Amino acid sequence: MTGVMPVEANLDYKTCRYGASTLDFRGPPAAVQAPYTVVLGGDETFGRYVPQPYPAILGGETGRSVVNLGLPHAGPDVYLGCDAVLEMCRSAQSCVIQITGAQALSNRFYRVHPRRNDRFIGETPLLRAVYPEVDFTEFHFVRHMLMRLEAVSEERFAILRNDMRKTWVAQMNLLTSRIARPVTLLWLSSRVPDDPAEWMGAGDPPYVSAAELRDLRGRIDDIVEVTTAPLESEDLRGMVASEDDWPAARQLPGPALHSRIAAELAQVLDRRDRRNRRR
Repeated sequence: MTGVMPVEANLDYKTCRYGASTLDFRGPPAAVQAPYTVVLGGDETFGRYVPQPYPAILGGETGRSVVNLGLPHAGPDVYLGCDAVLEMCRSAQSCVIQITGAQALSNRFYRVHPRRNDRFIGETPLLRAVYPEVDFTEFHFVRHMLMRLEAVSEERFAILRNDMRKTWVAQMNLLTSRIARPVTLLWLSSRVPDDPAEWMGAGDPPYVSAAELRDLRGRIDDIVEVTTAPLESEDLRGMVASEDDWPAARQLPGPALHSRIAAELAQVLDRRDRRNRRR
């Protein structure tokens, strides 16, 4: 990573709220006036450590208002719990959803924090029955817990992994049904969807692959795939993070990749708009 050094500064994300929502989104606030685009997603969509995340760049590419509703560590659960966000999606001209991992959802085995979906709240009796030897009080984050459970027993972990996948499909179908309009999915990963996601280190989004995408019903207009090679120095240039935050920043897209994501999304949304005008 030669040539790129941490910046001793922190970004002002100018967080804001929309309507009756109590969720803090990245600002500055965008105009919620037709025609506008909404973008849902996790850390990458929020744009941690970059001065201008891809939703903001997308606004310049398309010439329309783009409302960044990305949230750090978000999964479908946080959006399903916010009627104000769902109403904004239903009224938008277009809706983009970044595909997030199947681990960031409450399921039959464990519960996650309703806003910070990476936080482990507690296990269910079913998970205690499957892993009676594990002390779940030591876990605060879902990824840490899952890595430990897989190390204890890969055979038992397969039961949990399959349930996470089924829950992800069900919650994504519920989310798109409540949005009640076609959506564009954004696949952002170091692997293509056809590559299996059998373990936590296989690449984000964890435990989601082409098989799960095929089970999404009816409301998916497009899937934009942006695959990333191992990060090089130029990919990180322009990120703003203190030395303490630099290890986390290095795991996220830099400004160059945000520009690429926006350009690919703009092409797809423009093509869809032209198709709709011909109808």
